[in-house]
Amino acid sequence: MASNEREMMNNALKKVAVPFLREQGFKGTLPHFRRKNETNIDLITFQFDRWGGSFVVELATCSVEGVTTYWGEQILPNKVTAHDVNERFRLGAKSKDEDGIWFSFEKEKSEEEFEKVAFTVVDLLKIKDRSWITNFIIE
Repeated sequence: MASNEREMMNNALKKVAVPFLREQGFKGTLPHFRRKNETNIDLITFQFDRWGGSFVVELATCSVEGVTTYWGEQILPNKVTAHDVNERFRLGAKSKDEDGIWFSFEKEKSEEEFEKVAFTVVDLLKIKDRSWITNFIIE
């Protein structure tokens, strides 16, 4: 997989998904975003397949103080990512045991096709409801 496809997917996410995340109060840069609420921090991470051509969106929450790893490292609230949290949920999964949706972009050629993949992600993110991610994690 040529790095050009990954670059085009990143550009599409920056054009489509990142503005949507910002409108909903998320901070950070691709691939990690966080939104501080009264009682928790919502975390979203775009995890790309190391072999290329697809990605998943991981959702997690943590305390407003951040996370302390099992080995005692304190990760501050402005640095924490979904990968720092043990309990994560993948966008599109019906339960914690499912893998979620791998958003494929390996066959896309045009800017519009890459943006269509990004719009699919945005359509699945129900983050206007500030309890949406938390509801997945505690179910």
